[in-house]
Amino acid sequence: MDMSLGFDAILLARIQFAFTVAFHFIFPAFTIGLASFLAVLNGLYLWSRDEAYLRLFTYWVKIFAISFAMGVVSGIVMSYQFGTNWSVFSDLAGPVIGPLMAYEVLTAFFLEAGFLGIMLFGREKVGNGLHMVACLMVAVGTAISATWILSVNSWMHTPAGYIIGENGQFLPQDWWAIVFNPSFPYRLVHTLIAAYLTTAFIVGGVGAWHLLQGRGHNRGVRTMFSMAMWMAALVAPLQIVAGHEQGLNTLEHQPTKVLAMEGHFESSEDGIPLILFGIPDQEAQEVRWKVEIPHIGGPILEKGWNASLDGLDTVARDLQPPVAIVFWSFRVMVGLGLLMVGVGIWSLWSRWRGDLYYDRWLHRAALLMGPSGLVAVLAGWITTEVGRQPYTIYGELLTAESASPLAASAVGASLLAFIVIYFAIFGAGVVYLLKLMAKPPERGETNDDIHQGPIRTAGITPAPGETLRHSPHPAE
Repeated sequence: MDMSLGFDAILLARIQFAFTVAFHFIFPAFTIGLASFLAVLNGLYLWSRDEAYLRLFTYWVKIFAISFAMGVVSGIVMSYQFGTNWSVFSDLAGPVIGPLMAYEVLTAFFLEAGFLGIMLFGREKVGNGLHMVACLMVAVGTAISATWILSVNSWMHTPAGYIIGENGQFLPQDWWAIVFNPSFPYRLVHTLIAAYLTTAFIVGGVGAWHLLQGRGHNRGVRTMFSMAMWMAALVAPLQIVAGHEQGLNTLEHQPTKVLAMEGHFESSEDGIPLILFGIPDQEAQEVRWKVEIPHIGGPILEKGWNASLDGLDTVARDLQPPVAIVFWSFRVMVGLGLLMVGVGIWSLWSRWRGDLYYDRWLHRAALLMGPSGLVAVLAGWITTEVGRQPYTIYGELLTAESASPLAASAVGASLLAFIVIYFAIFGAGVVYLLKLMAKPPERGETNDDIHQGPIRTAGITPAPGETLRHSPHPAE
């Protein structure tokens, strides 16, 4: 049986990496924001002694623990692929990327894993003060982890601070320039905000579900929905600004990617149009049936009303990214971002009218938008990574030069194995998460569900936590 399915080894290796990264990415995108949400809930409980906040903390910490564990497991697999499918890239870029990944483990992962057990099971054992510190450390650790990973990824887009050794390796020369490469600050802000919005809309979607089920009397349900809508209203507009700034940075350092995002095959001499929709035809080098607004693209790109623009027709075809994928994934991301802003404004209107917990059309919209953050971060990631093609290290190392010399059938076999195992294991995990979310936060909420299955992180297996079954905060 031909396991390559007619594809070459490099394309199969790219599909395999994209599949595993996409599966992995949704868990950190959720847990980064959820860790901060838990820290806020715990802080509000300690400050107000309102049992509703404690109930919500206990409800969401179970979901956090399972999501965090699946994120760790799904991320480990990616290092396997660096050694098997992308060994040439690992050899050449290892002197730069290896230390950065090690810093992520030393400074972030150990911090998260070390305090995770205290956050999950330690309130009774260490007291509220140290338990709050643990919650903060887990939240900070997730953000630091994202910082290192995004530094690595950004360096691959805007490489800096290196020299090329005699054997072709990228050798570090200036670590400050490597870590704080030109696209890193913009990508970090944009991605962290996306993670917080992802969590906000999942929490808001869960709250909306329970409100639609007639559970508006539950203070936990009301509180989670209200907090999520505040986050959407205040942060979604900021994400539009952050995304615009990253776009301008990309235009400066990776202009070909922006041309693909905007669908500009043809150079513009007198004003840059804004192409809203169309069907990119890379073979014909045009966007068919396009709907565009003349001149608007210039001010958006901060080039002026009558500015000119060199299009993809000035770029060699073998150096152009797959335009259709980048064009449409970019529109999915932007479209969802605008819908998030709309839901946030709608919630403000409903709150002002006093029917935030009674506006069923708002609840339906929030429920529908529940997974929108996950879809948006995946669409944004596709835009970023596919737009970098045909390079792994932009302008320096081609993807075709980065792969291991493997037979297509070998890569195809491991890809099929990944697909089967991932859908079986993580599919079951996601179903269990949905089952937890389908239940409302109740009085006397405990962590007992966590004890039903093993959660092992960085060599630490939480103890059974028998005492948690005797909560210091009895049912109301």
